[in-house]
Amino acid sequence: MTKKEIVRTISEEIGLTQLQTKEIVQKTFDAIVEALVAERRIELRNFGVFEVKRRAPRKARNPRTGDKVFCARKVRRHVQTGQGDGGASQGVGASSGRRGPGCSGEGAAEGSVERAWRAPRATAGYPDGHQEQ
Repeated sequence: MTKKEIVRTISEEIGLTQLQTKEIVQKTFDAIVEALVAERRIELRNFGVFEVKRRAPRKARNPRTGDKVFCARKVRRHVQTGQGDGGASQGVGASSGRRGPGCSGEGAAEGSVERAWRAPRATAGYPDGHQEQ
């Protein structure tokens, strides 16, 4: 479902114009993004929880060479679906945080959060609709 479809559905249900409804929907999305950029937790009852989780920097080992490498701190998005969705979100992973780059020190900049939220993609070759995480 696209934002345009959401706007159309809501405007038909509550009787506002699509332009007014689009502004309300956009302001809602903007507030969610701003809260995530500020690394605050957003809890929408019966829908889900959006938050930013941090992983501490760590030491690791290159499995091919055995060399010690430093893995930079990671920032990731986390979405946990709510209990009141009646199973409507079944099949979508509870965490949509995308795995960051490897231990090369190329991580997200200090305090930055990507704004693109994506659901896990279906993996080709799995007939049961297995989700890639």
